[in-house]
Amino acid sequence: MTEAVAASSRREQILATAAELFAARGFHGVSVAELGTACGVSGPALYKHFASKDAVLAEMLVSISERLLTVGRERVAGSTGPGDAVRRLVAWHVDFALNHRALIVVQDRDWSSLPDDARARVRALQLDYVDLWAHQLRGHHPGLSLAEARARAHAAFGLINSTPRSGRLPDDELRPVLAAMAERALLG
Repeated sequence: MTEAVAASSRREQILATAAELFAARGFHGVSVAELGTACGVSGPALYKHFASKDAVLAEMLVSISERLLTVGRERVAGSTGPGDAVRRLVAWHVDFALNHRALIVVQDRDWSSLPDDARARVRALQLDYVDLWAHQLRGHHPGLSLAEARARAHAAFGLINSTPRSGRLPDDELRPVLAAMAERALLG
């Protein structure tokens, strides 16, 4: 393993561990020393990978917002039309929500702790993601205004992103329930 790959893997491990800790105890409820201990290093060793705890939160939420948009665009590009694109977007977002519950909690609860520049970047990425959905919804429902299409996309996100609080079924049973509900709401 090259040094760059090892550093990348360590950063990813720190981000994953931080997401779980922040989701459980809140951003302000976790110290750098506790984060380091959970990652198997000293707190100060984290500074080799991130400038600060704020930088950990920023990278965590910016990178996942970038990933949502990138994969969303790939799903749309591989679709056969707007209805198929919406189904692909729903499937992607359901998979994301089931696999990244901690990130959803952190995004909801610790949004205000993001540094201003990271908050602006996440917000811009999120708006692009909403518009990706909205344009497909408008293609499927001619005459739908952009504002209503955006509202429908946000409502679907609310349904799907409820997974950290509503996981009363095993994921393999919850996945088709969430997808079917979101598809019916969005596609009619």
